[in-house]
Amino acid sequence: MGILLRRRATAEIEQMDRPDCDARLLDNTYRQFGVINRVLSGWRRLYARELRTIDPPEARPVTVLDIGSGGGDLAVMLAGWAAGDGKAMHITGIDPDPRAARFAQQRPSTPGVEFREAHSGDLVREGARFDVVISNHVLHHLAPEEFRQLLADSENLATGKALHNDLIRSPAAFALFSVAALPFRESFIRADGLTSIRRSYRPAELAAAAPPGWSVERSPVFHQVLTYRRG
Repeated sequence: MGILLRRRATAEIEQMDRPDCDARLLDNTYRQFGVINRVLSGWRRLYARELRTIDPPEARPVTVLDIGSGGGDLAVMLAGWAAGDGKAMHITGIDPDPRAARFAQQRPSTPGVEFREAHSGDLVREGARFDVVISNHVLHHLAPEEFRQLLADSENLATGKALHNDLIRSPAAFALFSVAALPFRESFIRADGLTSIRRSYRPAELAAAAPPGWSVERSPVFHQVLTYRRG
């Protein structure tokens, strides 16, 4: 397995990224992401450390942009945690894939959350700005030019910081997810999750790929956060 994971499997494509993938399995995948992200992504700690502590001027809501928001589960989770803390937060989830955007827009309405079919570059051209720009499990999907563009867009869009949370490629992560994902059936969760791990960066690789001003911070449960902090 160590040999299998020695280099990033950049030539492999996740099934859900294929335009002709099974629509029913894709929708099931979006639904099941909610469980995966709540348990394994580390966002509860990231929210407490990085988002809950923000106090914007003029008592306005904290504004968050979730790039590559997929089925929308992370945006809804963040809104729920903020509401539980009595903290005003507005989260915009964007995804260029019309299938993901449609699924997210069809979710029950959540106060403080909106979804759009859009690319980060669209918001840069609109002149939009947000306190925090985030993404979850997006970096490993991107080709080198897309990776650089996402980080450039993040710097333009974030007035405070950008947090791109992603997996760490390791034999332990691969083995544990292979077992943990067995209950998730009738979806792409297990197969694509293993492909995601094989496509993901090790911390030194991610640091080397990022431009100046970005740093890699470790996160629990085989995750890392590529971070930009303005000023």
